[in-house]
Amino acid sequence: MTYQTSETSAVPETGGPADPARHRFRWNKVPEVTLYFWIIKVLCTTVGETAADLLNEKAGLGLTGVSVLMGALLAVVLVVQFRTRAYRAGVYWLAVALISVVGTLISDNLTDDMGVPLETSTAVFAVLLAIVFAVWYRRERTLSIHSIGTTSRESFYWLAVLFTFALGTAAGDLVSERMDLGYWLSAVLFAAAIAAVAIAHFALGLDAVWSFWIAYILTRPLGASIGDYLSQPTGDGGLGLGTVITSVLFLAVILGLVVYLSVTRKDVTEPEPAARRAA
Repeated sequence: MTYQTSETSAVPETGGPADPARHRFRWNKVPEVTLYFWIIKVLCTTVGETAADLLNEKAGLGLTGVSVLMGALLAVVLVVQFRTRAYRAGVYWLAVALISVVGTLISDNLTDDMGVPLETSTAVFAVLLAIVFAVWYRRERTLSIHSIGTTSRESFYWLAVLFTFALGTAAGDLVSERMDLGYWLSAVLFAAAIAAVAIAHFALGLDAVWSFWIAYILTRPLGASIGDYLSQPTGDGGLGLGTVITSVLFLAVILGLVVYLSVTRKDVTEPEPAARRAA
């Protein structure tokens, strides 16, 4: 696969007018993958699980009403994200948190309201995600997240993120139900799977792009298991903190980390000189 790191010009190499659908930005539009990235990602998935449950239980809108509301909020934030010229930690992670909620709601709607079996929804989301990756690679010749510097690539990126959350929700629920491990053991299982992906990448040479996206999918059920363990009643195997306390707690930690990253810019991918860009 092609590994590009950044784009440095908004003008095509041919010198002709820029294609709006492939408009190039000087900076990468997504964060560098650091330890902070994975911590916030897991926290966002936890919030996605607990916030979806909280809104469904407390708002009285039902799954459909909550889905419409959160979908509208996500659309607004994504418009802001696409209009930015570079990665902005606050906007980016707000989009991830909202897309985590929406992805959870999509899966829950299919399972709870429409009666779609988890096996079917898991397979459908896996196929849809594979199609996104196939079209993305066919069009861009790369799936690297280090080169999200055009509107086209950013569109594929967020579509892939949405399906990873939906897939992770359905697959995580399927595994938890079939194996009946409980929240805590489910979290350990998914954490071990992520560790296995890391070992495969660093020790066995598993491709970096596929390592990233596999781990990205697995963090969804990991975060959901952690969220359920903290929020669900003790009689159901949880700690009984409730969805309100759990959501507020994790949102506070996310906010603190995002403010820290906004100030320090430790997760910003600096543009490289043209001569060093990968072909």
